[in-house]
Amino acid sequence: MRPSTTDVLVVGAGPVGLATAAALQGAGVDVIVVDRSATTAHTSRAAVVHARTLEVLERIGAARPLVAAGLPAPRFTIRDRDRVLAPITFGALPTPYPYALMVPQSTTEAILDDRLTAAGGRVARGHEAVGLSGATVTFATGEQIAARYVVAADGMNSTIRRLAGIGAGSPPATSSGGDSFALADVRVHGGPPRDEVVLYFSRAGLLVWAPLPDGTVRIVAAAADAPERAEPEYVQALLRDRGPVRIPARVTEVTWSSRFRVHHRVAETFRAGPVLLAGDAGHVHSPAGGQGMNLGIKDALALADALVDTLTSGSEEPLDRYAAERLVAARQVVGFAARLTRLATVPAPVRPIRNAVLSTLARVPAVRSGLAHRLSGVPG
Repeated sequence: MRPSTTDVLVVGAGPVGLATAAALQGAGVDVIVVDRSATTAHTSRAAVVHARTLEVLERIGAARPLVAAGLPAPRFTIRDRDRVLAPITFGALPTPYPYALMVPQSTTEAILDDRLTAAGGRVARGHEAVGLSGATVTFATGEQIAARYVVAADGMNSTIRRLAGIGAGSPPATSSGGDSFALADVRVHGGPPRDEVVLYFSRAGLLVWAPLPDGTVRIVAAAADAPERAEPEYVQALLRDRGPVRIPARVTEVTWSSRFRVHHRVAETFRAGPVLLAGDAGHVHSPAGGQGMNLGIKDALALADALVDTLTSGSEEPLDRYAAERLVAARQVVGFAARLTRLATVPAPVRPIRNAVLSTLARVPAVRSGLAHRLSGVPG
């Protein structure tokens, strides 16, 4: 069978693959994007788009519709039950988007898909990659696509990364078994304000409270015994053991739930010849700080720039620079998420010391500003 040909083949049509393809299509690059799933996803883990991510998405016309669909949260706080350890506000950031934008990943994907379509592209679904030779990908149907470059945007269990011989990276010894998380979108009475994202530290483990535009709240909690489908009683117990006490949150309905397990990993390299990694194919970590999808989208736009430069100039240097710079960025973000996770679960005797140190540091304006820049991605 004669293979189809293209300049760039993007494997994976999540937010990272869609953003990469939309940017390339808009720049006039011959690009094909494929996904193993026959349909688009309607549920997902990520629920926040940070300020710097919105800035880079302006260039493909995705920022404005995302803002229209989302819920701005101008505050992020770290708490131990009712005690606020670190109040972080985004209002002073030098950005048109001085907030964390709460929006389900499914909405983000739909908007990015619209931008790809508007640029003249589309996703070829039901294409599962099973083989890779150079930059020629073979699919389960026997079809092949020969590209000049292949983008692995197919998630943390990336088939393309494995076929390219790129190691996924080793987890830290302290989390060799991976971290298990429960997710649930719930309707709830009480609890924190709906314009604030909260990271709760507790002896039982971390818990994230993230309001969503439809009035529900996304609860994410480290939980070794996370069920596949969470009942209201299960989520209520998580909030009871880790969340607010003075104004408790009462769960009335679970509209969606899931579970997942991650290591803190960064791939050994982001490039192997014509194969380039982006998003979870290159880095995975806990949801503390809400950095995963944001880092991946920034990978996507940086990679699109590098590919355009290389295809235009004939020089491979932009791709080498992309791989080096995104490897550094991934290590920084994964390290930050790992530190937040460790801080959240220190042993009981150490908690008063942790709380005192963090509260003291958070009184320093430069520290609060630094945390706001780190979380939002806006350069300081």
